[in-house]
Amino acid sequence: MKDLIEALQIFLKYGNPRNPTNCSHDELHIMEIEPEDVSEEDIKRLDELGFFVSESENCFMSFRYGSA
Repeated sequence: MKDLIEALQIFLKYGNPRNPTNCSHDELHIMEIEPEDVSEEDIKRLDELGFFVSESENCFMSFRYGSA
């Protein structure tokens, strides 16, 4: 839980969308945070926390926090 909260706090630095997440089978997507706006340092930390940039959907996503 701590890693997820830290990741969400990083995302909050880049926006506060009304509907920030989309969850589908085994995937959690963070919506309306533009990957190109996120610093390289934060992208590296997000990767350590289980999030990566989805090239096909231009958003951050995680298999770690998706539905089981």
